[in-house]
Amino acid sequence: MREDIKTSNNYILFWLSQAVSELGSMMTSYALIIWSYTQTQSVMSVSLLTFFTFLPKALVSIFIGNYIDRHSKKIIIMMTDTVSALCSLTVCLLLYTNTLSIYYIYIINIVLGIMEAIQSPASSVAFGIIVPNDKYEKISGLNSISENLNTVLYPVLASSLIGLFGIESVLLFDIGSFIFAIIIMIFFIKIPEVQAEENEGNMLSGMKEGFSYLKINKGILYIIISMTLLNFLSRLSYENILSPMILARSNNSEFTLGVVTSILGLGGIIGGLIVSTVKLPQNKVKMLFYSATFSFLFGDLLMAFGQNIYVWSIAAVAASVPIPFTLAAQSVLIYNNVKTEMQGRVFAVRNAMKFTAIPIAILLGGAISEYIFEPFIHGASNLAAFLRTLIGDTNGSGMALMFIFTGIMGSLSCLLLANNKQVKKINVQ
Repeated sequence: MREDIKTSNNYILFWLSQAVSELGSMMTSYALIIWSYTQTQSVMSVSLLTFFTFLPKALVSIFIGNYIDRHSKKIIIMMTDTVSALCSLTVCLLLYTNTLSIYYIYIINIVLGIMEAIQSPASSVAFGIIVPNDKYEKISGLNSISENLNTVLYPVLASSLIGLFGIESVLLFDIGSFIFAIIIMIFFIKIPEVQAEENEGNMLSGMKEGFSYLKINKGILYIIISMTLLNFLSRLSYENILSPMILARSNNSEFTLGVVTSILGLGGIIGGLIVSTVKLPQNKVKMLFYSATFSFLFGDLLMAFGQNIYVWSIAAVAASVPIPFTLAAQSVLIYNNVKTEMQGRVFAVRNAMKFTAIPIAILLGGAISEYIFEPFIHGASNLAAFLRTLIGDTNGSGMALMFIFTGIMGSLSCLLLANNKQVKKINVQ
């Protein structure tokens, strides 16, 4: 009994330390975006901040798999957190000396992207090591709670601190969150090391080994591809054009946007609570794809058809509550079907695919809605006229049409993948 309590405390403390550290990082990113825009008045400068974060994530993920599997996950996490904290300290010093410029922030974002690319697979492997097999769903639910809670909290906390004490206070909060996480990591968390055997290989060997492993285990490969696709479709719509669509179709009502955005975060928290407390279905393949199907089918389509705060709020619940179920099922399938000593390389492959898809989707989403769907929906074709009767002939109708596209594509993809022979062969212990 005592050993069970000790194990439980281990992964709960690990989750808590990572959640607090992530909150500090999100607040710093938000503060730097505000600072950059106020200094440059350029939307492009803000877009480049995102670009210079995701580009190194994608590139470094290609090379990092072998390193993760062959070195201490605890040390990797502590070292990357330390470098990230030093980046915040550097920004503080540059602000204090009035020498901070947008170009320094680009460089810092590149460093932060590299650190996240290294830490993300290490944290994922560490969770798989310290979390008991029967607790994967619970910890995944807790992760969903913290991620969505952070999403709700970070703009409020960062804006409040900036308004009261200046941007430096946000950076100091980030450094404080690092100190909290590092103390927890050093003194309270034990991560048993499961290292892969040493072998000869160049920097790309880890990625090659990861892909070779996935070629043999095609069910897991298809799971990773499917999650990359779902992330891509989500970035096309929710992460990209949701805010301008709601503003355009609500007469620029910031209140409406705030309510819908808050409900999206609240729905993720509710879903995480359910996942972490309720007994879930045994068939994790169906759980993954059917929950994602529900999110796309009802969330995206209701977002498209909605023209008021009430329908959009229902859509936000339908879109966000199922996501923790999808993420929990993915975690269980990967952890139970990938050998621990290979997980670093497999997670590196997953991250390389995900971090490559995200910036592409961000760039494509706005372009497709503005230059393809917007002209089409206001055109003279019979199909355009029919669609206008469903979603309205208003500003933002082209963006609403994007949600119809992602809703249909996402739900059909999920249903097809749920019945894929290789995916159905995955045996969850």
